Amino acid sequence: MREFSLPALYEVPADGNLTDLIRRNAAQHPDVAVLGRKVAGEWTDVTAIQFLAEVRAVAKGLIATGIRPGDRVALMSRTRFEWVLLDFAIWSAGAVTVPVYETSSAEQVQWILGDSGAVAVIVENDAHGAAVDSVRHSLPDLRDVWEIDRDGVRELTEAGADVPDSVVDERAATAKADDPATIVYTSGTTGRPKGCVLTHRSFFAECGNAVERLKPLFRTGECSVLLFLPAAHVFGRLVEVAAVMAPIKLGCVPDIKNLPEELASFRPTLILGVPRVFEKVYNSARATAQAAGKGRIFDRAARTAIAFSKALSTSRGPSLGLRVRHWVFDRLVYGKLRAVLGGRGEYAISGGAPLGERLGHFFRGIGFTVLEGYGLTESCAATAFNPWDRQKIGTVGQPLPGSVIRIADDGEVLLHGEHLFTGYWNNEAATAEALADGWFHTGDIGTLDEDGYLTITGRKKEILVTAGGKNVAPAVIEDRIRAHALISECMVVGDGRPFVGALITLDEEFLARWARDHNKPTGATAATLRLDPELLAEVQRAVDEGNAAVSKAESVRKFRILTTQFTEDAGHITPSMKLKRNAVAKDFADEIEAIYQR
Repeated sequence: MREFSLPALYEVPADGNLTDLIRRNAAQHPDVAVLGRKVAGEWTDVTAIQFLAEVRAVAKGLIATGIRPGDRVALMSRTRFEWVLLDFAIWSAGAVTVPVYETSSAEQVQWILGDSGAVAVIVENDAHGAAVDSVRHSLPDLRDVWEIDRDGVRELTEAGADVPDSVVDERAATAKADDPATIVYTSGTTGRPKGCVLTHRSFFAECGNAVERLKPLFRTGECSVLLFLPAAHVFGRLVEVAAVMAPIKLGCVPDIKNLPEELASFRPTLILGVPRVFEKVYNSARATAQAAGKGRIFDRAARTAIAFSKALSTSRGPSLGLRVRHWVFDRLVYGKLRAVLGGRGEYAISGGAPLGERLGHFFRGIGFTVLEGYGLTESCAATAFNPWDRQKIGTVGQPLPGSVIRIADDGEVLLHGEHLFTGYWNNEAATAEALADGWFHTGDIGTLDEDGYLTITGRKKEILVTAGGKNVAPAVIEDRIRAHALISECMVVGDGRPFVGALITLDEEFLARWARDHNKPTGATAATLRLDPELLAEVQRAVDEGNAAVSKAESVRKFRILTTQFTEDAGHITPSMKLKRNAVAKDFADEIEAIYQR
């Protein structure tokens, strides 16, 4: 058994709650822009004192309409300015926020609202309102529904017009550090989502220590962050609260389809994303270079960036020749890539899945360091992350200051610290199992090196055992295969089978580019190309890259290209993009069988 801890850098206020942050900001930084808001397509600043006034106005409306301390208020919306406003307004009314993914089905909405006992819900649009209405008959506790796109914020503001500021301040002070701030429902990969109770202490410990450890990334008045992750996800909430805590300017983007344009206009200094975002940036840049006849130059630049980054981790550092090549490519290639990311940023934080060493070195090599981290809903997002000044690419970093990471005898990662959830809402049995012996059992398998850097190698419940008795951790191979531009999703199979196989879906955007570049018929799809020799050879290269990370017994011997995507609507992935392996295995049982037919 091995464990590692770091001393806390931040002391959680015993009698405080998260609403203290916006009052402090208004008092200490009244004219500092703490949020950006889109008005008529242009970013406008919202100062700390303006934000406090708007939060108070909405909180008054919640109080006037009967929201009481401890009540659960659900929030179902895409990531936008109003999400942050409403979140802090709910807390200022003394209530508890219950996030609901904007992609949730009516059945999922019913479960989350019913299980949490939500007395009110704020939805974004008519579609969300319709989902709530369709199940409202089974939600006896639900009283009020407001809709953002139908002036719900103004409606609340007008409802509370006669409530004095003193009433809001008194109500905001009712919650203490150990009271619930939010109930965040897990993705539910193996059953009904469980509600993780995260307290104000959880967020203070998480964000306070993270901001202190990454202080150069959170300079008030200088730094900014663009949030395009789902605010309903705990990682998105970490961004929200950390930005307000620092404070630095926070912008929210509801649709990543226009992300390049949003990055260019907001120009953040810090980006928080998932590996797929950074893979897309790399793959899009490479595809653009190839289309312009500059593919070889881009590939040379990429190899130089990776070599430069790797040399930074050595005692000698980059050689003179490597520094010269790097300088040349910085002017030809790297500067343009940084411009795509907004032009001002030097750092990003990545979580949700492994980034991979290749991309980690590539981005550091172009002057845009991606700090990889690791966490779960139960750990209030990041429980480990790479420090800005001592990054170890290929790991997810050291423990959050003030917390402990332990590796159990069977390899499971165990956690301890103030940032952890207090339990699952209405589920004592699951709570007792997850928090056995005072440690949170993550279900992930990992290792700690001598400096306390954590590497995640797989999921305990996802370990496959082949017919030959070989244990296989799917995530290692899947993440490497998925890094290829053509691959959308990959699921490794082989439990009880003679060898390891894989189901693969293709990225529709890059498939179209690949088909055009390889003179395939116009409008070709995965269905028409899945047996094409050139396409199979390209996918095989992606599989070979994944196999390079594992032993021969763990490697993928055969794969099947699917003609459809794994989608949330079909029940194959969660809102946070995790595979529901049992559902995929059931729906594609015939494809799996085909892998093992002679």
